[in-house]
Amino acid sequence: MKTNIALIGFMGTGKTGVGKALAKKLDKKFVELDSLIEQKAGKPIPEIFQQDGEIAFRELEIKVTKEVSKNKDLVIACGGGIVLNQINIDRLKRESTIVYLTASPTVILQRVSGKRGERPLLASGNKAVKIRELLRFREPFYKQAADITVDTSKLDIDSVTEQIIDRIKRDEGLNL
Repeated sequence: MKTNIALIGFMGTGKTGVGKALAKKLDKKFVELDSLIEQKAGKPIPEIFQQDGEIAFRELEIKVTKEVSKNKDLVIACGGGIVLNQINIDRLKRESTIVYLTASPTVILQRVSGKRGERPLLASGNKAVKIRELLRFREPFYKQAADITVDTSKLDIDSVTEQIIDRIKRDEGLNL
């Protein structure tokens, strides 16, 4: 039986906030893959992208995902691009119910604008256009990986958390 919940989705869909609330409610450990990648690299993600490139970042993401996916009783907040490497999804699926958090491009833009820490993939150009382009490309990967999908556009963290718990109980037959 799967004991982990992995949250996937684009930046600004609530993976970290929902993940922390979900872990607390279910008495599981919260793990944020991007934080683990930063620890492993010894520098923040924007610096990894800037100094080493996206390919180096994705390689670190694969290593960290491999390590984390072996554990049990976790809520895992995945980076937005986790779905770009099928090996990550295959590893997560062994022990995790995968929950795809969505939000409209407008809501995503509002949520990521003005936040501390630059988003490397939004560093140049029109952010709204870039969000739409990246979403259009990634959405099929998110949908294919997901066991459950929750639109967070008009929901607060507690509502999203409750919806996830209800859906896992119903759809996955898990007794949380």
